[in-house]
Amino acid sequence: MEVHTTMLDRPAFLITIDTEGDNLWANPREVTTENARFLPRFQTLCERYDLKPTWLTNWEMVESPVYCEFAQDVLTRDAGEIGMHLHAWNNPPLISLTDDDFACNPFLTQYPEPVMREKIRVLTDRLESAFGVTMRSHRAGRWGFNAAYARMLIESGYRVDCSVTPHVCWKQGYMPGEVDYRGFPEHAYRMDPDAIACESADSPLLELPVTILRRDRGLIERATARALSVHRFGQRIAGRFLPEVRWLRPNGRNGRELIETMQLALADGRGFVEFMLHSSEFMPGGSPRFQTEAQIESLFDDMERLFEAASECCVGMTLCEYEQRVVSKVQSEQRMTAA
Repeated sequence: MEVHTTMLDRPAFLITIDTEGDNLWANPREVTTENARFLPRFQTLCERYDLKPTWLTNWEMVESPVYCEFAQDVLTRDAGEIGMHLHAWNNPPLISLTDDDFACNPFLTQYPEPVMREKIRVLTDRLESAFGVTMRSHRAGRWGFNAAYARMLIESGYRVDCSVTPHVCWKQGYMPGEVDYRGFPEHAYRMDPDAIACESADSPLLELPVTILRRDRGLIERATARALSVHRFGQRIAGRFLPEVRWLRPNGRNGRELIETMQLALADGRGFVEFMLHSSEFMPGGSPRFQTEAQIESLFDDMERLFEAASECCVGMTLCEYEQRVVSKVQSEQRMTAA
């Protein structure tokens, strides 16, 4: 793997946290935000290794005084960034799309475009009012994104999106529809707002996909996965034990391969790698994967090993800081060409 000798030469290590209510996987009727009390430990871990998380924040969290106090401190010390993360079903204005939106959790992209635009405006205004900063970074709730959404973000002044999950197709579940990122780039690109899998040099929206790599599976593994995929339960088993992809995301079972995933991505010549997790995963019982205090301790052990390795070969940046690096590089190249 290439050795980077200076901080300016190093690729960026991006940390993105979907900052949202407690255990939303359970489709709670009343969303709580107790996980806000568990975030300082993770922030401290990041700072220990000079890494800067981007806290992508949704509606219930900006309504939490505990979270707002935490986030304001992060901003005051320039120790991270606050971005936007929108869950359509409980983000004002509340307009029913199904008989039970809290059970169905529809994508924002499934609402009429005027409703989409208003939900984006309301959350953006609320975040900017709460924190006194302009919103520039974003991730779609439940990874649901499309061209109309991209255009609305640009209209609202956003400059960075990180909704793309290469090689992954997301099914809506209770409603028809899917979001298919198979065939999308793994690297950073200026997203064409009319064709979001394509690059457009003139686009103001920089896409920073989550670091997800294809996994090489043997013949037996592939045959087993195909056999299991005939039934829905089998698909879940195959997805858990015979995954087609590897994420730069802890899941309680991949601690040993996180560093390898980062190294493989960097060896491919990327300018960044992108880690992701949910804020509720730092709290025991806040997610299906990390139920106990022992599982949380194991999670932090895995993250500390990864962050220590990252600090030796990368530089910590927020999403907008990386976007500024890209802009500066383009401007420098243009000056050199003009000279």
